[in-house]
Amino acid sequence: MKLSKSQWADFSLLMVTLVWGSTFVIVKWAIEDLPPFPFLAIRFALAFISLLPFLWLQKAHISKGTVLKGAALGVFLFSGYAWQTVGLQYTTASNAGFITGLSVVFVPTLVTITTRKLPNPSLIIGIFCALVGLAFLSLSDRFQLNKGDLMILACAVCFALHIFLVGRYAPETNATVLASVQILTVSILSGLFSFLLPQPSISFSSTVWIALLVTAIPATSLAFFVQTKMQQFTTPTHTALIFSMEPVFAAISAFFFAGEILTQRGLFGAGLVLAGMLIAEFTGSKNEPPSK
Repeated sequence: MKLSKSQWADFSLLMVTLVWGSTFVIVKWAIEDLPPFPFLAIRFALAFISLLPFLWLQKAHISKGTVLKGAALGVFLFSGYAWQTVGLQYTTASNAGFITGLSVVFVPTLVTITTRKLPNPSLIIGIFCALVGLAFLSLSDRFQLNKGDLMILACAVCFALHIFLVGRYAPETNATVLASVQILTVSILSGLFSFLLPQPSISFSSTVWIALLVTAIPATSLAFFVQTKMQQFTTPTHTALIFSMEPVFAAISAFFFAGEILTQRGLFGAGLVLAGMLIAEFTGSKNEPPSK
């Protein structure tokens, strides 16, 4: 059976989600030796270098408008990864995966705001369900948020804005150029913050090099090219629905590679978060216009 463009897009984005979900543990290990901002600067620099041959072939599509759009995406992408990478120092990989997944609740909210249509009751229920799940997952017995969880929540907002804007820009811009510019922007901003902020000792251990190679190519250059290309054939809300599998993959990888086991309270909270994301996505897609 021949797959349609939208089905290929769904499958490709699901593979991207699998890669992203599987990197939480290895990044958490790597930033014990290499601080977050230097790690991001090198990771995205390697990713940009890997895209240079393809960017050269698409140089005719480089324009001021595309560069500005790519830079804007890069700012939100940097903010998301910065909050996520720093936050991973203070929370678990499974927690980070599920809280990052809240970005798929925010995407249909952004769509609702831009379309000027009030959210329907089921969308409100989905958002409330996810927020209650976040409380069960992240709050301690004294009802205090872990500072790492708050950082990951900020990351989720930034990633939601990134998904939303890619949906706006992708149909009218070249995927290679758009992906390359946003990746270069993240590398530059990460390098700048590495110099502006005091950094602990740096150690390029074997774990760091493995993490850099794994995250630079399949989880960065290839992943963001695929996202930029495939969002031409699907909507931001549909993309976010597929990305809701990321926390599931993160929890699975954290269990197998780091031995992290969620408590019953954590499992209940994670289930509510996932349920809320899915409810929000299915209801949000009803109010979303198709991509151009």
